[in-house]
Amino acid sequence: MQTILGAGGVVANELAKSLTNYTQSIRLVGRNPQKVNQEDTIFKADLLDASQTLAAVEGSEIAYLTAGLPYSHKVWSRDWPIVMRNVIDACKTHGAKLVFLDNVYMYGPVAGWMTEETPHQPTTKKGKVRTEIAEMLLSEISQENLEALIGRSADFYGPGATNSPILPMVFEKLKQGKSASWLGKAKKLHSLTFTPDIGKALALLGNTPEAYQQVWHLPTDKNVLTGEAFIQEVASQFQVEGKYSEISRFMMQLAGLFNPMARASVEMMYQFEEDYLFDSSKFEKQFFEATPYREGIAAIIGSLEKVGA
Repeated sequence: MQTILGAGGVVANELAKSLTNYTQSIRLVGRNPQKVNQEDTIFKADLLDASQTLAAVEGSEIAYLTAGLPYSHKVWSRDWPIVMRNVIDACKTHGAKLVFLDNVYMYGPVAGWMTEETPHQPTTKKGKVRTEIAEMLLSEISQENLEALIGRSADFYGPGATNSPILPMVFEKLKQGKSASWLGKAKKLHSLTFTPDIGKALALLGNTPEAYQQVWHLPTDKNVLTGEAFIQEVASQFQVEGKYSEISRFMMQLAGLFNPMARASVEMMYQFEEDYLFDSSKFEKQFFEATPYREGIAAIIGSLEKVGA
């Protein structure tokens, strides 16, 4: 059995679809999990509860931690270390392998390309939390206490990726004939990882014994676009004019007076104010190449048109 801890999100759903290439025994764990594939087993559990996490992992060959927490530093600093400790302990108890979906907050601002060797130098509160939990897992790996790997993604985009600002601020606005919005500076390069690629890559890594005890950057198109170029490609495929406006740090600070999500996002604005370059060549050389942006954009537009039909 292979188990997804934190079912229900767009990446977890893509992972569940991809895991059918390796097993028909898939368990989806969450507070209110829903089946993705007909044969899935659902298991209600709170990963903040050690006993429930232990029960959720029991019988699993591989556990995938794809959980998301509310986008708040206070919640992250309180809950993420507990979730990671509970999952590590459960995997060690039951002899399960662990695949952890991570982001790049622990790197902090990076001049040039982010790679698996980029040092952890967080400059934000959320970045420090992500560093703490990543290093908690890396310590277990280095001590050979369990078989595990970390798969890191850049900011993501994809069909149904409603937690990403790209979908509502670019695709949905242009679809409605409105001007798109872009966080930070639209003339800066910004890597984006396609969510179906994330699911496919995590499933492949989890079922590749040689991939464990390592960090992997998940496949992301190396032909990075600026925000402006990305918007223009979306507009071209919608056959509309690619008008857009930029959302500055100051504007986010003002919005944060009334909107908790905007307030929580201000400290991460550095990712949109300079080039944000994510190198996944290690993965792509060994496994498969990332979906090109043009194809990823077409897939999202197709999904939106299907919903609107």
